[in-house]
Amino acid sequence: MTSLMQTLDQLTAPGELFLKEEEGALRCVACAHRCLLRPGRRGICQVRFNREGELRVPWGYVAALNVDPIEKKPFAHLLPGSDVLTFGMLGCDFHCSFCQNWEISQEFCDPASGLGPYSIQRISPEQVVAIAQRNGAELIASSYNEPLITSEWAVGIFRLAQKAGLRCAYVSNGNATPEVLEYLRPYLVAYKIDLKTMQDPHYRQLGGVLKNVLESIQRAHSLGLWVEVVTLVVPGFNDSTDELWEMARYLVSVSPDIPWHVTAFHPDYKMTDRSGTPASALQQAAEIGQEAGLHYVYAGNLPGRVGSLEDTFCPNCQTRLIQRRGYVILDYQITAQGTCPKCGRQVAGVWSAHPEQVRRGGWGMPRQAGM
Repeated sequence: MTSLMQTLDQLTAPGELFLKEEEGALRCVACAHRCLLRPGRRGICQVRFNREGELRVPWGYVAALNVDPIEKKPFAHLLPGSDVLTFGMLGCDFHCSFCQNWEISQEFCDPASGLGPYSIQRISPEQVVAIAQRNGAELIASSYNEPLITSEWAVGIFRLAQKAGLRCAYVSNGNATPEVLEYLRPYLVAYKIDLKTMQDPHYRQLGGVLKNVLESIQRAHSLGLWVEVVTLVVPGFNDSTDELWEMARYLVSVSPDIPWHVTAFHPDYKMTDRSGTPASALQQAAEIGQEAGLHYVYAGNLPGRVGSLEDTFCPNCQTRLIQRRGYVILDYQITAQGTCPKCGRQVAGVWSAHPEQVRRGGWGMPRQAGM
C-alpha cells in the first residue's frame, strides 16, 4: 500500500524559494527556519526536500477546500461580507500544542493524525480558480496549514486568480523571510499573522522565534500588504496584562491602524488541561489594545458575548460603521471611498466600491467547495 508521504512526494514540483549551497545542498527560504537541505534531506516542515540537488515542493493537491465568510479568517477590514475560497495542504513549520487544525498541520509530526493518501484531493490551479468563480468567491486564501511552506503552489493559483479578477490572501503564523514576502507581494492583497506570545521561550516551545514573527508584521506592512493580527488568548500562556500590553504597544509602533483580533481559546489537541477563554478576558485584552492606541480591536470566537467588540467604529467620531454578529454583517455604513459617512475620516482597510452590494445577513458559515 502506498503511504501518504510516498503519494505526496509524487505531488511535487521544482521549488523556487532556495539558495544554492556547496555539494548539492540547498538553503530553503520559504520560512524563517532557513533549513539547510542536503541531497535526500527534508526540511522541518517535512514537505520540502532536496532530490538530487533539486528542491521539490508540494503541488497539485489540497487537503481542505472550503468557501468561507472572509470574517472567519478572520479579516475585519478586507471586503466585509464577501466569500473567500480557502485551500490548505499538509504540514507546518510549527508544532503548537493548541493547534485547531492539527489533523492536517501535524500529519508528519504526530502519528495520532492518522490521515492516509485518500485524505487529499488532486487538483490543478485552474480548477481551484474555477471553483472560486463558480461559488461566487471574491477572494482566494491559503490557510488551514501553514501557507508559507507551500508558497510556490499558492503563487501558481494566485497568478491565475489575479487574471480572473480575484484577490488573494495569506493566513499565516508569520514565520516568514524577506525572500518569501517579496515572492508573494505581487499576488497578495492581505496577510493575516498570528502573534501567539511576546515571550521568546514560549515561541520556541511552539517551534518558532519571536523576533521572526515581529519582523514579518513590520515587513508585510511596509510592503503595502493589508495586515491584520490575531492573538489566541490562552489562559496561563499569554494572557497576563503585561504581555497583552507589550503586544498592543508593538502593533501601535508598526501602525495604529492594524486591526488586532483577540480570540477565545478552546481546549484542543494537546492542550486540554485548561478551560476556554472567558468573554471577560477577551474584553480586558481588547481594552488594553484600545488604551495602547490601536484604532481597531476585535474580540472573536464568542459571538454575541463581547458586546460591541465585534463591530467597527470610526476612530475619529466613534460612529458605528460595521455591525457584526459572528461571521455575519448586520449593517454596513462605510462609503465607496472607504470613509466614515458622518465625519469623512478615511477608514483603513480594503473596502467595497459598491457598499450597497455588501451582503448583510449572510449565511455566515463555511461550506465545502465541491469540484
